[in-house]
Amino acid sequence: MPYSHLNDYPADIRQRASRVRLACFDVDGTLTDGRLLFDSEGREIKAFHVHDGMGLVMLRKAGLAVAFVTARASTIAERRAAELGLEAYTKVADKLACVEGIAGRLGIGLDEVAFMGDDLPDLKVMPHVGFSAAPANAHPWTRERVHWRTRACGGEGAVREFCDLLLAAQGHAEALLADIAGGGAAADGTRA
Repeated sequence: MPYSHLNDYPADIRQRASRVRLACFDVDGTLTDGRLLFDSEGREIKAFHVHDGMGLVMLRKAGLAVAFVTARASTIAERRAAELGLEAYTKVADKLACVEGIAGRLGIGLDEVAFMGDDLPDLKVMPHVGFSAAPANAHPWTRERVHWRTRACGGEGAVREFCDLLLAAQGHAEALLADIAGGGAAADGTRA
């Protein structure tokens, strides 16, 4: 059975999603709910949604390059990316230059790059990539300047929603579902 919701998306969104070879994600407010929590020792705490992790693993499994690009220095984001088998770029002053650098190293044009973010530091990247997205609860100035918005909020499955769209538009959803049903999900050892 084909991915039943793909035709719910406008044709231009399906077309943008079908071209993506590199997917980059902001962390705070996109992969998390945006809150910054600190324990009594001053150590930062972040909560990541397991559904987002599975979506990112499936993107990688489908052959897309995936990276976290965040302005904050964050060993937690680095650890989460490593756990998922992804690259993390932290303490990034210029997100556009970072994304251009990643794409350049991979031989991927910016028209084949997706970027998902939620706030003003992400705006510099969005007009330059082939597909920009934001969680439902992104800041309005960001939300109104992207190609597509999720129904879910940041840290609550928004990234998974975006991953599912990319996978379906590229024809990977059915093969991944068959692999998962056959026991291969994250059977490569990567945890979601």
